[in-house]
Amino acid sequence: MIRAGRLLKNGTGIMSRIARPVLTQTVSRSVQRCSYQSGPDTSEKETIVKLLYNIGSKKEVEQYLGHFSSVESQKFAVIKVGGAVISDDLATLASALTFLNRVGLYPIVVHGAGPQLNKRLEAAGIEARYEDGIRITDGPTLAIAREVFASENRKLVEALERLGTRARPITSGVFVADYLNQEKYDRVGKIVRVNRDVVESSIRAGCLPILTSLAETPEGQILNVNADIAAGELARVLEPLKIVYLNEKNGLYHGTTGKRIETIHLDEEYEDLLKEPWVRYGTKLKLKEIKELLDTLPRSSSVAIISAEHLHKELFTHSGAGTLIMRGHRLFSEQDLGSVDSDRLRALLLEHDPAISSGRDSAASYWQKLVQLKSEGGQYWIYGDEPYQVAAVVTRAAGQSVSVLEKFVATKAAVLGNITDNAWKLIARDHPQLVWTVAKGDDNLSWHFERADGSWAVGEDIVFWYGIEDWTQIAPLVNAKSSKPSKAAPGPAGSRGYSTMARRQQIGRRGYATASGSPLRVGLIGARGFTGRELIKLIDGHPRFELAYVSSRELAGQPVPGYAKAQLDHVNLSAAEVGAIARSGRQAVDVWILALPNGVAAPFVDAIDAATSGISSAEQQPIVVDLSADYRFDATGRWAYGLPELHRKDLVGWNAGRIANPGCYATGSQLGLAPLLPYMDATRLPSVFGVSGYSGAGTKPSPKNDPKFLADNLIPYAPVNHIHEREVGHSLTRISGARDSPVMVQFTPHVASFFQGIGLTLHVPLRQSMTVGDVHEVFREFYNGERLVHVTKDAPLVRDNAGKHYSVVGGFAVPPATGESASASLAARRVVLNVTLDNLLKGAATQAIQNMNIAVGIDEYTGIPTPEQPTMSQS
Repeated sequence: MIRAGRLLKNGTGIMSRIARPVLTQTVSRSVQRCSYQSGPDTSEKETIVKLLYNIGSKKEVEQYLGHFSSVESQKFAVIKVGGAVISDDLATLASALTFLNRVGLYPIVVHGAGPQLNKRLEAAGIEARYEDGIRITDGPTLAIAREVFASENRKLVEALERLGTRARPITSGVFVADYLNQEKYDRVGKIVRVNRDVVESSIRAGCLPILTSLAETPEGQILNVNADIAAGELARVLEPLKIVYLNEKNGLYHGTTGKRIETIHLDEEYEDLLKEPWVRYGTKLKLKEIKELLDTLPRSSSVAIISAEHLHKELFTHSGAGTLIMRGHRLFSEQDLGSVDSDRLRALLLEHDPAISSGRDSAASYWQKLVQLKSEGGQYWIYGDEPYQVAAVVTRAAGQSVSVLEKFVATKAAVLGNITDNAWKLIARDHPQLVWTVAKGDDNLSWHFERADGSWAVGEDIVFWYGIEDWTQIAPLVNAKSSKPSKAAPGPAGSRGYSTMARRQQIGRRGYATASGSPLRVGLIGARGFTGRELIKLIDGHPRFELAYVSSRELAGQPVPGYAKAQLDHVNLSAAEVGAIARSGRQAVDVWILALPNGVAAPFVDAIDAATSGISSAEQQPIVVDLSADYRFDATGRWAYGLPELHRKDLVGWNAGRIANPGCYATGSQLGLAPLLPYMDATRLPSVFGVSGYSGAGTKPSPKNDPKFLADNLIPYAPVNHIHEREVGHSLTRISGARDSPVMVQFTPHVASFFQGIGLTLHVPLRQSMTVGDVHEVFREFYNGERLVHVTKDAPLVRDNAGKHYSVVGGFAVPPATGESASASLAARRVVLNVTLDNLLKGAATQAIQNMNIAVGIDEYTGIPTPEQPTMSQS
């Protein structure tokens, strides 16, 4: 299932009608609404919130923070932690809970200790006995259980306090129980009452409540209670927004496909889900327990099954990371206005549809259009849910097979509840061929690209479609759009030929975007390195890409870490095996990524080329992205150089499907030099001084990636003829168009003691003097609209850019004019600037994803966090 929560945006167009969230308060004010605590230190909280922006957009994070902080502190979340999580992943769990507390949230933790208890019982020679899946708890078993629960509770509390998070151990006093069946199960309890005062007292004191699941009878007898049941009973009393079950599997998995189930809407799917042959035993029992729990809670409550590692992504992004379960609402589909509540539908459109809410159209006139369409032999469908939180209108003219999605609106609650996802599935079920239009300025174009087979840019709009292979079926709509005048944004005065605006105008329209709206499968060859790991993370969070193969000779047979979409093990694919897979073109793998050392990629490329030589359709040819330097100097014209900000027109519609990803130093150097090409003095060489973190030296042990050797040290290497020096010159020569006068640079790399990130200082000779203001304006204009390059006046810092997907250019300086002839001297005619980027991200993995997005025809920045402003601290 695909979550449709990514519909929160402010743009115009059809999806802007879906739940435009208006935050009525800032995040900090929202947190202060918690009834017991005013939240952590403001500056610390702001820092933590900025870190959250790395896993989701600013709007997503603020939306969820505002949502969670709008209720009393004890109503945020009850988190059930399995014993295995404490024993195997304690540090990650403590870090995740600390993260939540730092932004002013107070999750209530109920933990088990099953595996630990079994070990202690075995060591004591006591047999673990079960009846109906319930542990029989006799006196000796209970005595050990109390010790184990107290010990595990103490471990978690101490781990939190080591991170500076106040936590309170609560091992008794919350759950009151009677015997479940004393004769059958002995000292096992059935909870009859929950003492919420103990929990709320902890929160009032600013401490996270950490509970065991042990209960007591009114007479004081300790009884054992399953932690899942205890967490559920606590949730029934507190009615939290979230009930989270942490497990190491990171969700529920489909028994047939093996893929993680992203969402389950119980009202719509529960009965059919129970009929699935793989839903049995523990899975069926779990689903029944969750349904019974949610049936007693407000519809705003939901259950998440997730690992500790991915808890933040599940809570603060629309895409999520585990399995989200909610009640939802039953959906309807009607083909007659008389069958729907027109008053409630009108109210929804008045609030969320731009045309009707602005007064350009009225609900009554729109109803009349639908009636007229039907009288002329056409059809219309109205989709919605029972409380009218979401609605869609689809039309089809007489004699046509293609349907048109005219309206799709939803409330904020529908978006947060992912009800829009179910509505879309219903529409897709009824309409095998669909077309719709979205404004280019819509903030969430990636949502549409996810669901479209193709797209076409027309004026200020983009026309999307799926299920259509004959262009003539949608040509009239595109032509009608083209005939309408559009408001073209005027270019800045004196726009240069090499500016971003000029380059983008040359790109033109996007044709067919992808072969289908289904996930795009990726084969990753070379997953052991640092870049391979970053690629796995990015693909895990990407709405369209999914991993099909992850190949590593050293890791073969081991699970792929950090990948939550499916359970996947590393394999060891030879070049011949890759060729055999590639023989079926994109049916097996859409994109191959070669994350291999220099000089190793050729056998794999040759195998793919040979296997696909008989595939005549460019759309069926798999795309190959090579991260090594092997094809960056290609002279055959087969390979495109993948630095989008400078070579985007070579990548759009790239039929050959072969992309050479630039080097990390080469990326930063070119971003700093390209805007100055028209002003550079060709008789003198620009100089680049580069320093990289030791991750750039790879994983093979050497002095250049040995932290001990690098401590208090800076190591220069390859002082002349570094491959990136040649790469920069080769690429910039292509950009300048002066092949008879090649661009050359001087480059000296160094490796430092930090892990990741690159800092570059560039000295660029000029033909004539320029002021700092002149230089800043040149760069600002050149990178106008580029979301992965930020231009600043201050010098960027490596520490600010580490872990970020963008590059920062700034710190512009020119020598002062000290005399009448100073401005004419060679020394004065130069500019100094700084560039920072993350060598593993914009210098490698992020750039690869950016290139892949362009090559398959989806939005360039899909799956890549793109903040409006870079992180900048005082230097």
